[in-house]
Amino acid sequence: MNLAKTFIIVYLALHAIACAPANYDDNATAVTAATPPGMQVLTLVPRPPQIIDLMKTREDQAQAEPRIVIVTPANGSTINGSTVKVKLELSGNLKGYLPHKDPAGGNGNYINVILDNQPDEAYYDLNQPFEMRNVAEGNHTLRVFPSRPWHESYKNEGAFQIAEFTVKGNSASLKPTTTKQGPIMASSGSGHEGKDFDRSNAGDVDPSKPLLTYSRPRGEYRNGEANAVMIDFWLSNAGLKGDGGQYRVRYTVDDGEPGFIDTWSAVWLSGWINGAHELKLELVDKDGKLVENGAYNSTKHSFSVGR
Repeated sequence: MNLAKTFIIVYLALHAIACAPANYDDNATAVTAATPPGMQVLTLVPRPPQIIDLMKTREDQAQAEPRIVIVTPANGSTINGSTVKVKLELSGNLKGYLPHKDPAGGNGNYINVILDNQPDEAYYDLNQPFEMRNVAEGNHTLRVFPSRPWHESYKNEGAFQIAEFTVKGNSASLKPTTTKQGPIMASSGSGHEGKDFDRSNAGDVDPSKPLLTYSRPRGEYRNGEANAVMIDFWLSNAGLKGDGGQYRVRYTVDDGEPGFIDTWSAVWLSGWINGAHELKLELVDKDGKLVENGAYNSTKHSFSVGR
């Protein structure tokens, strides 16, 4: 066979393959010009098996109903100086629930501590005061609620508390707000999860009105954690549509198409591509309009996924 005939046969074979109809599985996602390789397609999935296994080791704690009281700072108080000590009292039907850090694994039950609308910090030992250092002068809000080792919050009555306070005597400092141990809670520049944001001050929040408190995702998700990332939040003074109320929680990932959560519970999303991401959580009414409350009902935080 000469070279010209070989070329013709190869050309005809390639042409036949190119013109043949695609044979896709109905359940597969086709990779086309509209869905290029690496495009992120997120799917709601059940609670991951590793969390179910962890729940089985906690015996009665699944039915615990921890209640929290903010002792300091007292609601409406004024703090002279830039250090704010947080003291909490824990009570209720605990069933063995106790904040603590496992020395081996570095995790455990804890209390979420949120200054204004910044990312939370974990409070593991209630016998030691939680200190916020270099808090900016002005009005602030403190929000606290208990969580499990995998960061899913308890949602019983009395578990969430909020206090408003005022700081005086730190007007000139540009240092970030930190805990006693050093993690940054608020900053005038880059420093917390690689995110830039202004000095932290409270919005005009009304604790008696519907209030959404962002909890997760945040931080880094590696290896098995990256397969399914949890969305969790605390909801005050509002019922969601699926629970018989009139509100919805709208979530938006990386400025994509929004999704909705209609029952107050943690949900998990799978299908993440590696890299940095942002998630926005918003409390909206039945018409999709944002419910205003001191700008706290629309919160965006960053996190990263890697394997």
